[in-house]
Amino acid sequence: MDAIVKMLEKHQPFFEKISRNIYLQAIKDGFLGCMPIVLTSSIFLLIATLPGVVGITLPQPLIDWCNKLYNFTMGVMGIMVAGTTAKNFTASMNRRMPAGKVLNDGSTMVAAQCSMLLLAVTQFTTKFNGSELSVFDCTSMGTRGLFSAYIAAFITVWVYKFCVSRDLTIKLPKEVPGAIAQNFRDIIPFGGAVIICGIIDVVVRNLMGVPFSELLIKLLSPLFTAAETYPGLILIQAATAFFWFIGVHGPSIVQPGIDPIRLANQAENLQVLLAGGHPAHSLTFNMSLVGEFGGTGATFIVPLLLILFMKSKQLKAVGKASIVPVAFAVNEPLLFGAPMILNPYMLIPFVAAGCVNVSVAKFFIDNVGMNGFSFVVPWATPAPIGIFITTNFQLIALVFVAIIILLDAIIYLPFLKAYDKLLCDQEAERAAELGLESDGAATITASTSAPAVEQTAASVEPTAAAADQPEPASDASAKKDVDGLKVLVLCAGAGTSAMLANAIKEGAAQTGENIASSAGAYGQHTAIMDQYDVIVLAPQVRSYYNDMKADTDRLGIKLLAPRGKEYIDLTRDPAGAIKWLRENLD
Repeated sequence: MDAIVKMLEKHQPFFEKISRNIYLQAIKDGFLGCMPIVLTSSIFLLIATLPGVVGITLPQPLIDWCNKLYNFTMGVMGIMVAGTTAKNFTASMNRRMPAGKVLNDGSTMVAAQCSMLLLAVTQFTTKFNGSELSVFDCTSMGTRGLFSAYIAAFITVWVYKFCVSRDLTIKLPKEVPGAIAQNFRDIIPFGGAVIICGIIDVVVRNLMGVPFSELLIKLLSPLFTAAETYPGLILIQAATAFFWFIGVHGPSIVQPGIDPIRLANQAENLQVLLAGGHPAHSLTFNMSLVGEFGGTGATFIVPLLLILFMKSKQLKAVGKASIVPVAFAVNEPLLFGAPMILNPYMLIPFVAAGCVNVSVAKFFIDNVGMNGFSFVVPWATPAPIGIFITTNFQLIALVFVAIIILLDAIIYLPFLKAYDKLLCDQEAERAAELGLESDGAATITASTSAPAVEQTAASVEPTAAAADQPEPASDASAKKDVDGLKVLVLCAGAGTSAMLANAIKEGAAQTGENIASSAGAYGQHTAIMDQYDVIVLAPQVRSYYNDMKADTDRLGIKLLAPRGKEYIDLTRDPAGAIKWLRENLD
């Protein structure tokens, strides 16, 4: 097992390169930018349907109003994703543009939305009350149009890059105000993007008789069908856990490619549920509540196992520190604190638990009568609660939750016990070196008990140029540098980053320093990053350091990227977080 982990660690840079792919980043960040649409629209649906579960009948006008809000938010999500994806792809492309040439992300955003409508939406005429009306078929404006949204975004940005790089723009005299001149410069690339997508639309409709969005769904339907089988679900979940195990944020790599079908399936489940049928799709957006039950690796039960059954002081301490975050699917304190990432003892359970969970979920949906997930709930919703809600409050869902908790405990326990024995032996050796009795090992903290584990935790981090931190500044100069700072902490979903941001706030209050801190998600920071003096990358997005460094250097912002265990330690030590900022702001 050690040899396998070392081999994986050796190829870690290759997997990091995959995670930094600008297309995957644009899809992930573009979708993340539209998450308020997904979550808010689901709230309206819950308002319309939840009372009926307990026998309460709402007034029909209120139900119709909630459904209208859903249709005008989730129903146009494809258009919005086209814009946010183009905006994020433009930001990545601008880092690769020649000096002095910049793509206008506002223009690419609008152009991508127009292009997406051409690829996905059908216009026809119909008669209503004796009058002839022009009607849009809205079917592909929502989740069914996500593939068209991505294609439109990528075509648009590439057309803009081609035109701007070669100065194929309309130039006005220098006396013309900049905003007006920019509008004229964007005419040629905007028109080029729209024309290309319009040509694609005409060709596909004439040859295939369907809009481009439906063509993609038809072409990819065999792949999606295969993905919804037991092997397909297991492969998706195993890949997600595998990438995280080697230190690369797995969901960022695996999920962008399947998000369109996951959302489309969940929307279809919802329609079937509202019609009184049985939602049967298992490959849905909130299947992550099952496969990532408590976070990637299905770690929901692990902190409790550490507290109840482990003897190692390190594991007990990690269990107590991580039990609350893991309940809300923020399991980085566990992943980097135990550690579980690149830990030979944890490879099998970390990958297997989620695979077992999704298999059991499919069995329950196909054979036991449990509903496929229909309502979308936030990723940080405690998994048992989220599963109960999104299955429309079925009691069988609670039985399912109890079963997968038991199965995950059975999978993890023997491997945790073996790892616990190793740590106990190390703690006993350390106690003997310090001249303590063997029982005195209880007084040794997790940070000093297992050097081998510390080395494993550190080895997960990328070998970016950021790894070397500057020498500590003197207290006087650091105090001057740190006072009045605005700090932005970034992670993949704003969960892990909130832990350090809160610690910095608390530490500032304790020390009386004038420091403000905020948490955010990587990819959604570009519009606000210039408002901050320091940006901190959490370990899960540390592989983006080089891309981020280009932006922070341009804006004169200090960029910090602590390693895994170091980051987790800072979240638990507010005063230490302030001291760490001082030491790194020389």
